[in-house]
Amino acid sequence: MQTLEHDSIGLACAVTGDKTPTAGYEMVRYNAMKHGILSKLAVLAHEDHQEFAELLAALVDEHQPTGMTEQHLVEELAAIIWRKRRVLLAEGARINDGLKSALHSTTTLVPAAAPFQSELSGEHVDLPRLLNATAERIAELQQEAELDLAATRKAAAILAKGGPNAYEKARRALLPGSRDWWDVQVSEEEYPGTVEGLAEFIRESLEPVCVGMVQQARHATAIKAQALGAGLQAHRLENLNRYETHLDRKFERTLAMLLRLKQLRSE
Repeated sequence: MQTLEHDSIGLACAVTGDKTPTAGYEMVRYNAMKHGILSKLAVLAHEDHQEFAELLAALVDEHQPTGMTEQHLVEELAAIIWRKRRVLLAEGARINDGLKSALHSTTTLVPAAAPFQSELSGEHVDLPRLLNATAERIAELQQEAELDLAATRKAAAILAKGGPNAYEKARRALLPGSRDWWDVQVSEEEYPGTVEGLAEFIRESLEPVCVGMVQQARHATAIKAQALGAGLQAHRLENLNRYETHLDRKFERTLAMLLRLKQLRSE
């Protein structure tokens, strides 16, 4: 109790214009959390007590409370700001949960990003990689996809034309990644290693995938926006928004009370 009285004297000196802060005022600024009634309850065990202490000290510096009532109101402001911080953390967690769920719905999410593009599907899409890609990387992905598609169509044209060594020429025309995929298909006996087998593989599997990759790269911005929108799930934030509104009103009332009290003291 003596400490609180000593602090109040120091605060009073600060308010009256004493340019040499007393030791009591310094203790309020840097150790306010030790003396506050609300501070001990506002900060949970796993939260950063020093961060709250700095917030409270900054508010004490700004408002320079005189007496226990003003000090309580300043502490109340700090507690409200701290609780609003929790609201933002909770909001971020909710959005992240929604994004995680959206990443498992690529077959519906990706086509919805560009509903008039019939060739855009969610198959064979690495959505996390696409969402994390920079604009430069997206441009590279689009170029790579278009080169892959062009090589695939060139191989298909070689097979359609026929002639000596058409199979080997077509296989060599494929880009390394596509060629490796084809070789795996042959080794697993999904397709025969023939002109007809390679032509069927290109028609049924490789070319549709290449077309899809081109479309995905072209519409990467829209896909990202769709994923973020789907992950937001605004209906899950309603309770948080109402609570935040409550805290805003509480902050306004508390600040008004503090300013009114200081005005009354100065009259």
